[in-house]
Amino acid sequence: MSSRQNLPGEQISNAIRRAHANGNPALVAYLTAGYPSMALFTEHLRAIASAADVVEIGVPFTDPMADGVTIQRSSQGALAQGVTLRWILSQLTNMPKVGAPLLLMSYLNPLLAFGIDRLAAAAAKAGVNGFIVPDLPVDESDLLKEAMAAQGIALVQMVTPVTTAERLDRVVAASSGFVYAVTMTGVTGKNVAVPTEVIRYLDRVRAQSIVPVCAGFGIRSREQVQALRGHVDGVIVGSALVEVLERGDDPARWLSELRG
Repeated sequence: MSSRQNLPGEQISNAIRRAHANGNPALVAYLTAGYPSMALFTEHLRAIASAADVVEIGVPFTDPMADGVTIQRSSQGALAQGVTLRWILSQLTNMPKVGAPLLLMSYLNPLLAFGIDRLAAAAAKAGVNGFIVPDLPVDESDLLKEAMAAQGIALVQMVTPVTTAERLDRVVAASSGFVYAVTMTGVTGKNVAVPTEVIRYLDRVRAQSIVPVCAGFGIRSREQVQALRGHVDGVIVGSALVEVLERGDDPARWLSELRG
């Protein structure tokens, strides 16, 4: 295996490709750090990592503008308990490593407040493989991308059904780890029926990308996952999994049933 394949960001791509080798989409599973309980964070993370191929850890933020009511609620709940980016990185640094690659999903302000250069070093120490920053457009991402690239950490870019063809080329070329293909306009949490036009859009993204493409926003059922088979390399499951944790159900079992 080459040294490049061992880079943290490449481990994300490799995990998705391995899981997708049988034709079924890989699972990228989201939880909000410290929600519903700070005390259960490491337990929840280990359980989810045992059943998912990649884990996306949400950094709570006061105004998560891309997220629907479930993740807004989880973000507020985590903040009320005192969850911070510093706390998350400390927890990840000090806990035993999990098997799945880890992404941090954060809005830009907490990252800037931490300090971009310090963040890259702290994230590498904590075993973070990549970042998703929904409110950082590709046009303004060079500083963060360069800092993360120095540590081999991926910066995942997002596209939507209304991304123009010209911009799609640019965003896909800039993405590392995978391309996050949003399945709808609007916020997370809605149920997506996967209409024909969404399938066509996902096929276009996948045809242009050299890194895996994962579909996210509104993925809640095994039927949806199966409908996306052959059109994406992976699916991102967020709000529905947060609700599983809220109910106190077993997240690993739920993810296994989703995979089918």
